[in-house]
Amino acid sequence: MLGLQEILIISAIVAGAIFIPRMVNPKKPAPRIVRPKHKLSGKLRLGIAASIVFPLVAAAFLQPWRNDPITYLFLGLGPVLLCWLLYWVLLGFRRR
Repeated sequence: MLGLQEILIISAIVAGAIFIPRMVNPKKPAPRIVRPKHKLSGKLRLGIAASIVFPLVAAAFLQPWRNDPITYLFLGLGPVLLCWLLYWVLLGFRRR
């Protein structure tokens, strides 16, 4: 069995192995990453809000958990996905 003195010596060696290299070579703080602030336009905010509200309203009327869920996919989620796809394509053409 190890005595108290041996346990203290081993813990001092472990603590020294951890803390002494940090004291000798302190880490420099990482450079702060500055991200450009992209403000969302009013049209984009409206599109995001409509993307959330439209499928919820469509789900309330179509009730895909009771009826056919394929109809909800085409009439509830389909128009939202189609609009965002068209926005993405038009944005690509505008940047060229």
